[in-house]
Amino acid sequence: MRHVISALVHNVPGVLSHISGMLASRGYNIDSLAVGETENPDLSRMTFVVRGDDRVIEQVRKQLEKIVTVVRVEDVSAQDFVERDLMLVRVSAPPGGKRSEVRELTDIFRGRIVDVGPEDVVIEIAGQETKIQAFIERIRPYGITDLVRTGRIAMVRSATLGSGADEPAAEAATSE
Repeated sequence: MRHVISALVHNVPGVLSHISGMLASRGYNIDSLAVGETENPDLSRMTFVVRGDDRVIEQVRKQLEKIVTVVRVEDVSAQDFVERDLMLVRVSAPPGGKRSEVRELTDIFRGRIVDVGPEDVVIEIAGQETKIQAFIERIRPYGITDLVRTGRIAMVRSATLGSGADEPAAEAATSE
């Protein structure tokens, strides 16, 4: 099972190396990783995805909590959470019918074209990992020439505001 782990860490040099090294030395593979400063510039949030059962994830959590620069560790996937992934993809789209089809597909997935070249376009799309994967599969026949993705980011939903909101409405509200 894939788990989304969020670690609040001191924003100091070497933290990423220390944490990724600890995980690697214990045989845990990181499927996805995103790191960024928080509202407090002294702290950063590391969000990573690792595979394993509950016992493995508990071990990961305990090992992370032993690291001095780690302030707090949370298994976000054990709670109700919102997640996003961001992708930029360059697609072959010569002017005419093919470019129109690419634009239409981008609109369906609530993406946006952020750069237009003579023979290709760059598309930005954000959403859940399943949405990103579905878009990649639909756009692949047009000719993907370059693709880059962020790691997954996640935040636990508010106990009062987020409960009851359906995912498509929440997706639409956050994708604009």
